Amino acid sequence: MEEEAAEAEGGGVPAWVMTFADLMTLLMCFFVLLLSFSEMDVAKFKELAGSVQNAFGVQTDIKVKNIPKGTSMIAREFSPGKPEPTVINTVRQFTINANMNSLDLTERDREKKKKEEQEKKRAAEIKEAEETAKRLREALEKEIDEGKVLIRREESAVIVHILEKDSFASGEAELEPQFKPSLVRIGKIVASVNGAITISGHTDDVPISNLQFRSNWDLSAARAASVAHELLAGADIAPSRIMVSGHADTLPRVPNDSPANRAKNRRIDLTVLSGLTSHQAWPSQDATAEPTADEAAAEEAG
Repeated sequence: MEEEAAEAEGGGVPAWVMTFADLMTLLMCFFVLLLSFSEMDVAKFKELAGSVQNAFGVQTDIKVKNIPKGTSMIAREFSPGKPEPTVINTVRQFTINANMNSLDLTERDREKKKKEEQEKKRAAEIKEAEETAKRLREALEKEIDEGKVLIRREESAVIVHILEKDSFASGEAELEPQFKPSLVRIGKIVASVNGAITISGHTDDVPISNLQFRSNWDLSAARAASVAHELLAGADIAPSRIMVSGHADTLPRVPNDSPANRAKNRRIDLTVLSGLTSHQAWPSQDATAEPTADEAAAEEAG
């Protein structure tokens, strides 16, 4: 009997093990019930996870199909950065500053944005030139009808052709007194708009040589200077906006093959280019462009 009792005490597990196992089972059931009753705030969890990643310098790896081209609506859901190609066919992004909420522009985006700004500026300049041409036509309606002045617009440039008729005597560079009031009206309108101003003199192909003018170059330049002096005297225009030049017979509007055409070529061209304040970037002007139907009719009426 003693041997059987000794064998019973030495075999199996201690009695307290069963009690411990029951306790662990009950504890596990208790925590499972607590977890099932609880509610998880996903936003706070993601914010906490993001803070931990930023603290340890871990960047979020985001899989996208296309390169993002805008600003994320939820900054913490998106890590902006400059797209860079990888060896595999995927698009990834990285950023050093986690507080950024907009993407860096690519070179193509910058060129597109620059082009759009230039087109917008160009459209505004053309619109301003149209308004200036309209005001000049209204102010010089009488002179246009009499064939003394022609006005045309090329893109953002407004060109006022001051013909020799009633403005200069033949072979002279002094303005006729009866034309000065018209030039004052031109000056007031030009002074109210922005843009560089060129005043260029032109003659026909008949040579001139006297004590006052050695050639048509001197005559054309002197006439342009006379218009510039009268323009500055009658209106508040900065002299730095004006450039004076003489072209003799090198830029005729029409061929010098008749007295009527020679009269059209003897002129002063006053050009205002919207949006340009420096003459260094002045584009070449097509002075030989054919007049419009309205201009031709006005010339014939004059």
